[in-house]
Amino acid sequence: LLGAGVQAATEMGQPQCIFVVDASGETLASVRMTGAKYLSMLSARSKARTAASIGAPSSAVPEAMAAGLARATQGAVTRLTGGLPIYIEGQLVGGIGIGSGSPDQDLKVAQHAIAAIGAKSERA
Repeated sequence: LLGAGVQAATEMGQPQCIFVVDASGETLASVRMTGAKYLSMLSARSKARTAASIGAPSSAVPEAMAAGLARATQGAVTRLTGGLPIYIEGQLVGGIGIGSGSPDQDLKVAQHAIAAIGAKSERA
């Protein structure tokens, strides 16, 4: 996941922060590419944890609930684009969060990383 994410970010010319978590939100791996924004490590982790927690893209958090959930979880839940759940054979196994680019760039890197390992970002 990290290698594929770094490759996609490099190809688009946008250094990224990449976080991979298991289904319980525990960090499995992370990387901050040279030139990626330091604080994007925090948002990338929140995106990954949110996606793993809800089994859906981080952007699926309802707008009306986003601010309250962010406060209640000390920023662990976010509505920012760039977090995707990771499903293998229909089973939620974790999440990936990307940060430091535009919302579209973050999402594309996450999609590329998941596709590279043959996983899905939605339940089959």
